[in-house]
Amino acid sequence: MKRQLQLFFTALMFYTRIPCPKKFDCSHENLNQATRFFPLVGIIVGSTSFLIYWGASLLFGTAIAVVLSLIAGVIATGSFHEDGFADSIDGFGGGWTKEKILEIMKDSRIGTYGVVTLIFLFALKFFSLSILVTQLERESVCLVYLFFILYHSLARLASGNIVFISQYARADETSKVKPIAKSVTRTEIIISYLFGLTPLAIFAIRYPIILIVLFPLFLLVIGGKRYFEKWLHGYTGDCLGCIEQLAELIILLTFVALWKFM
Repeated sequence: MKRQLQLFFTALMFYTRIPCPKKFDCSHENLNQATRFFPLVGIIVGSTSFLIYWGASLLFGTAIAVVLSLIAGVIATGSFHEDGFADSIDGFGGGWTKEKILEIMKDSRIGTYGVVTLIFLFALKFFSLSILVTQLERESVCLVYLFFILYHSLARLASGNIVFISQYARADETSKVKPIAKSVTRTEIIISYLFGLTPLAIFAIRYPIILIVLFPLFLLVIGGKRYFEKWLHGYTGDCLGCIEQLAELIILLTFVALWKFM
């Protein structure tokens, strides 16, 4: 149990800005095994975003509450995944060789491609989330909370799958974000899937049709793996952030589309 607690706090320190006990460290060995708690961190971030949304909705209404919930998620993670998304867009948009793409992605500055796509990303998130929370609140506030933790945990499971099925691309390990894991065991995969799929399974008890969301996420993971391996011969930390953000968007858009049949 003590070992699991250590791995949990390692994951929480690496993936978020949430304060953790100083006695835990992010060693490479711990990071390799802490992958199992990536979706659990999503549940925590989703819970934080929901609390901000719920409190703000009582004071300001849905639109402002949705914006503040998105801001809360960004603050909680320190823009960890958004940074990876923007760097990936800049790298693949501006580079035509593996070396050039990795060089651009390593640069701490953000380019035009990254800025423009982040604007579109957050615009789509805002409108999708606004539509969904408005509809879900008619059913139950608990359902809104379940959705918040669902889309955060499931998106992180999708990102983690890249680690499970691909290899790290940087031979020199000079990326701004070191690999989440170079090797994983069956234990990491099982626990990761447990935390990643449980909120979805609970939601599906009431609305089984939402399980369709797994199909576009599967396509994203397989397509992302092939694309990254084509250009980089593997993934980087930025690539994982890119997949996580795209997965969040896919989940939101899929739910908006499916809600017409619920």
